[in-house]
Amino acid sequence: MALPACAARALGPPLQPEREAPARTTCPRRHSRVEAELAASRPGSVAASVRAGPPRGVSRGFNSQPLLDEPLKASSSLAGAARAPLFALLARGRRRRMHDLRRRWDLGSLCRALLTRGLAALGHSLKHVLGAIFSKIFGPLASVGNMDEKSNKLLLALVMLFLFAVIVLQYVCPGTECQLLRLQAFSSPMPDPYRSEDESSARFVPRYNFSRGDLLRKVDFDIKGDDLIVFLHIQKTGGTTFGRHLVRNIQLEQPCECRVGQKKCTCHRPGKRETWLFSRFSTGWSCGLHADWTELTSCVPAVVDSKRDARLRPSRNFHYITILRDPVSRYLSEWRHVQRGATWKASLHVCDGRPPTSEELPSCYTGDDWSGCPLKEFMDCPYNLANNRQVRMLSDLTLVGCYNLSVMPEKQRNKVLLESAKSNLKHMAFFGLTEFQRKTQYLFEKTFNMNFISPFTQYNTTRASSVEINEEIQKRIEGLNFLDMELYSYAKDLFLQRYQFMRQKEHQEARQKRQEQRKFLKGRFLQTHFQSQSQGQSQNPSQNPSQTPNLNASQNVTQNLIQNLIQNLTQSSGQNPSPKENRESQKQSPGQEQSDGNTSNDTHDYIGSVEKWR
Repeated sequence: MALPACAARALGPPLQPEREAPARTTCPRRHSRVEAELAASRPGSVAASVRAGPPRGVSRGFNSQPLLDEPLKASSSLAGAARAPLFALLARGRRRRMHDLRRRWDLGSLCRALLTRGLAALGHSLKHVLGAIFSKIFGPLASVGNMDEKSNKLLLALVMLFLFAVIVLQYVCPGTECQLLRLQAFSSPMPDPYRSEDESSARFVPRYNFSRGDLLRKVDFDIKGDDLIVFLHIQKTGGTTFGRHLVRNIQLEQPCECRVGQKKCTCHRPGKRETWLFSRFSTGWSCGLHADWTELTSCVPAVVDSKRDARLRPSRNFHYITILRDPVSRYLSEWRHVQRGATWKASLHVCDGRPPTSEELPSCYTGDDWSGCPLKEFMDCPYNLANNRQVRMLSDLTLVGCYNLSVMPEKQRNKVLLESAKSNLKHMAFFGLTEFQRKTQYLFEKTFNMNFISPFTQYNTTRASSVEINEEIQKRIEGLNFLDMELYSYAKDLFLQRYQFMRQKEHQEARQKRQEQRKFLKGRFLQTHFQSQSQGQSQNPSQNPSQTPNLNASQNVTQNLIQNLIQNLTQSSGQNPSPKENRESQKQSPGQEQSDGNTSNDTHDYIGSVEKWR
């Protein structure tokens, strides 16, 4: 194949570096392309070195220096390649594009070279450090010639194992709060769930003096009889959650029937079509929306036995229960609820047989609701029922003339309301606190001898907690609810004293039961042991006659000891007989007529029991 004239002329004279641009030819494009191909095909040419790229580890960027220990001639030859006549033969646009391509290639190679050099330096230093450590540890044990090879293999294995462990740990435990890293779970015992819910101190210092009858709340609630639990639901105290626990989370012989999409559940007594619970989720608002103490005490008996004659109504026991909350948090929660449009217009506020008039109980707003009201406006209303709501709903309003404020002075009225609320709260069957959910569950279970299925949950983040108020507003809210503040302090003291009293009583009963079981097992073990000895002696009559008086004397002593133990055990078991002891005594009473083989088996059983109790 014949070459063009331009290519032939290009192959004739050798190329020399020139500073001026070469003269134009008849075919500049074909001339430049063929010139580049021929120059690149020569093995020792500069263009071939340019196409082959820089040596490994060398970057041809602007003002760049060689990174590795390569000869400086390569970099100088590459730097001079930019002024080669090959590039002078190219057009100006193609030279600019090639220059940009070289620049991008240089930056990428520079980054790769830096990364490679850094990893190599890190591995080299790590190798020297670990090699020094292993040489000190395994130096006396290994030979000098094989030490390097063995240490390199061991070092590589340890590094790979460490990297694998890190990857697995990051996959299993990506966060900082990993359960595998909590060593306290293996060393410390399980904390008391009733003590850690409110982050309060374990030691409680009481402020009020209560009698044993006030602290011991043990209600003999007969769910199969006529007793009734009445739930007094105060607004924004967590009563909705507690009411759901009563109908959905309690262990019963006949559980409540709750249908999907319906708030009310059917809570019937076992074998009867009669309810044992009077609350929002069982009977609805039968006495009005959020009925208070005055309304419930006069309404519940009539509603429950409305179809019966008054003379035929059974003598029921009405056990009232309620939930209280910190007054400031409850007040802020009610304000937020009113902001969303709540009005409680359906509340009857019936007292002494009639509802209050508009003059006795004016409204704080003129529209349909009070939605969007600011906190200042909510606090400025003097007729706001949110002020001291807990005292008003727990007291007997008939003592102060219901809602007529002109019956007695305000100071005397407040005192009567507070004392009435304290008295009703103390004599209630049960009350709980929103801030102590687990303790509330514990006291309810001990009071009514009814257990919940799942434990209560303490929610520390509520709508009230999201409201940020300063100290001035805090003091003003406490001033508007000064009766509730005093009632809550009284209720909290009584609540915690009841909890401590019930816990101590539970520990004492458990300790006493263990002691009685130890005494019983020891007595039975001694009795069976001596019986087996006496039977063994009776089966071996070929004994020394000189030893019979001593044996008779020892048998008399052991029999007296057994009789005394039996008398003590019968006296102690007669005072506090347990079902387990009764069953064991019933099983052991006919056991005296069993054979000797059963006696030996019983002896081994009692030995194991004594060792277990020890």
